[in-house]
Amino acid sequence: MRHQKRTFTLDRKAAPRKALFKTLAISLITHERIVTTAIKAKAVRQFVEPLVTKGKTKSVHTMRLLEQRLGNKTAARKLVEVLGPRFADRKGGYTRITKIASRQGDAAEQVVLEFVS
Repeated sequence: MRHQKRTFTLDRKAAPRKALFKTLAISLITHERIVTTAIKAKAVRQFVEPLVTKGKTKSVHTMRLLEQRLGNKTAARKLVEVLGPRFADRKGGYTRITKIASRQGDAAEQVVLEFVS
């Protein structure tokens, strides 16, 4: 039973779900703005925000942790060199979710997930 379990499973097993979070996080970090469904955006926000907090400290250890977590060197470098200094004085809440029109094919609720400027 899944009573009191507050995780986003997205009707996937663990490995495909982690891969989905990684790819969406890499896309968000590189483009700083993605369009996705509402549930995926809420799940990815929980994945990305701790990474931005880690990216505030610039060190080799931080770079290696971010590369391990994301699996992408360019995204980890952008977190440390661009996004970390941008949010240095901010304590949290690095992303914003804005609702947009529903998707044409299946009427899924679409949102824009972007970094706060």
